[in-house]
Amino acid sequence: MKPEKATFFKVLAMASAAATVAACGGNSAKTDRNATLPSYSTGKGSQATTVNRYLWAASLETLDFLPVSSADPIAGLIITDWYSNPEAPNERFKTTVYILDSALRADALRVSVFRQQRIDGADWADASVNPATGREIENAILTRARQLRLNIIDD
Repeated sequence: MKPEKATFFKVLAMASAAATVAACGGNSAKTDRNATLPSYSTGKGSQATTVNRYLWAASLETLDFLPVSSADPIAGLIITDWYSNPEAPNERFKTTVYILDSALRADALRVSVFRQQRIDGADWADASVNPATGREIENAILTRARQLRLNIIDD
């Protein structure tokens, strides 16, 4: 083997070893209360979320009666599918939850509620929603998120 090739392979082996050792380092103990979701990963073993884990879990728990159409913990977005209460089959609701920050604060959460009513028993038409409805859902999510955080702190 030529000395140039041997030097190249030595440098390559040392760089690989250094990268492996560097990847093992770091602080694995998280003390931050607003740490990212530990259980969600990209599938390659690395954490991928940037939203508050308590807000995320509380949002899913609060809206668990609605069918989830899409949930993206990286973007902090939960979109439900249309839900029609069996007691009121001529109206249906859909919600969108936006988690905007990694902090557990009221301004880190936005809930949009959409409502439709059935017209002439066939077509659905958009209907107005009381603006307080979204705020009430936000408050319920925030209350549950605070409960989750306090339960983890107490443990």
